[in-house]
Parts: sequence; C-alpha cells; structure tokens
Amino acid sequence: MSTETSTSTAESPTVPCCGTTCCGGATAEESGAIAPADRAAIQAAVRAKYDSVAKAVAAGKSGTSALGCCGGDSCDPITSDLYSEAETLGLPKDAILASLGCGNPTALAELLPGEVVLDLGSGGGIDVLLSARRVGPTGKAYGLDQSDEMLALARQNQRQAGATNVEFLRGAIENIPLPTDTADVIISNCVINLSGDKRKALSEAFRVLKPGGRLAISDVVFLGAVPADLKKSVELWAGCVAGALESDEYRSLLAEVGFEAIDIEPTRVYRAEEAKALLAGTHLDPLIGRLQKIDGKAAAAFVRARKPAVQG
Repeated sequence: MSTETSTSTAESPTVPCCGTTCCGGATAEESGAIAPADRAAIQAAVRAKYDSVAKAVAAGKSGTSALGCCGGDSCDPITSDLYSEAETLGLPKDAILASLGCGNPTALAELLPGEVVLDLGSGGGIDVLLSARRVGPTGKAYGLDQSDEMLALARQNQRQAGATNVEFLRGAIENIPLPTDTADVIISNCVINLSGDKRKALSEAFRVLKPGGRLAISDVVFLGAVPADLKKSVELWAGCVAGALESDEYRSLLAEVGFEAIDIEPTRVYRAEEAKALLAGTHLDPLIGRLQKIDGKAAAAFVRARKPAVQG
C-alpha cells in the first residue's frame, strides 16, 4: 500500500481517466486478472504515475505523488526504515529518493557472488544497485521497468554509482524481454500488486528463472477478503491498494504457475490512521473513507518461492 504525501497538491498528479475505468471501472476477475481493456487502463495509469515520480525526483523534489508506493525522504511510517545506512552508503541520492518499495528484497534474497538477478519494476534502481554489489563483478543485475522516465533516472544513477554489472531493460513484467532460464534470482519491490494480470507476471518470472532459481519479493497482500469497492478504483491500483491479492490466493497462484517452497511472511500491517494522516489535504483526501475498510487487513510481506530444480 502506498501512502506518501507531496510537497503540494499541484505536484500530485491525478491518475488519468481511461475510458470507462476512471476511478471506478476496473473489475477484478479470478486470481487477480482483469479484462484486457481494464488491464491496459491500469498499466497506463501506473506508468503515468511513476513517470511523474521520476520527473519530480530528477527536478530535485523529495516529495512525489500522494499515494505512491514509497516515501523517499518523507515521514511515511509505512515505508520508512527499509534500508540500513550501511546499505545506502555511497548510493546516488536520487536512487534513494525514487525508491518506491514496501520492503527490502535484496536482503530477503540472500544474493551470492556470481549470481544473475532480475528486479521486476526496478524504478530508480536502488534494488538493482544493491543487488549488483552483492553479486559482484562476476554476477549481473538486470532492472526491468515500463516507465521511460524511471529508466532514464535509473541509468543516470547507474552511471553515478559506477556500476558496470548492471543493465536496465524497458518492458512490462507480464512480458519479460529475457530468454528462458536466465536468472538465478528474481526480486521485486511492491510491484506485482500493480499488475492487472498477475498470473502472467508470475508465469513470466517462472519462465525466466533457471531451474532451482529463487523468487524473493516484497509485496502488498490482503490478510482477508478484499472490499469490492477498492477493486474498482484505478487510482487505488496505481497506489498499490486495490491490486493486492489475498495471501492464500497468492500462494495458490504461485503454485499454479509451477513454484514450490512457497512462503508468505507479513512484515508490516498497515493501519488506516497512518494513511489518513498522509492523505489529508491532498487531492486523494476522498479516498480516506475507503481505506478505513482495510484497517489492519493489508500488509507488506516477504514472498518466497523456488522453481523446481528438475522440470517434470
């Protein structure tokens, strides 16, 4: 769930209305997949939102759009303290400010020297740069993002960090532009919940992993039934709330696409009061009433799974 304030209401762009899905038309279908037209609307809304975040960071603004997945250097109690000072030491400031996560998947993944890692929805590149450090010069860290502005920012951060074992790719997580059996590890940070077709996204992750490869992601999950009205808001999809799966549904979907050793560990339970304080006075103030319905029911979680070493 993303709940961050902006420096002013004017700097918090409204997620665009797309056809009939203007903050109300996206209807969830089984296992997180929705109608193709609505998937396209959500993807466009998410891309526009993160383009605006990248532009704000590049312009030197620490505040990004309200209801974004991360806090940068804002006082968001949900997304703060995800990385230690030792981890961020030496990273470009813009990589930290553009961090839109709800966890620390690089720590979760236990990356080893020489491994190939792929970050789905890499944003400003913080997790890719941290992964590159962990896998070392004999390893490789890929970042995948659909936002041109985020990719430009990430590549700038890569140059500033002097990371030579890093490559940023443009594309959607539902259609990863890498060959089968490429990565030892796939990470992601508060991104899978944004997908309008989670089965396809997780199937692609499974395809790209090598046999025995690991999935180690941070994501938002629901600890119970999802209120129907939250699943009908494009703006809340772009803010990581409505798109979250129930934890049991998440496990089932991972198993369906072939993963084993599945574990979902909630790490932070979100409270409506935290969101209320951050959204008050922004253009998203009207959403506060709906967020009350998920008080204590949404959480950040570590999601772990493995691709079988032997393919049957």
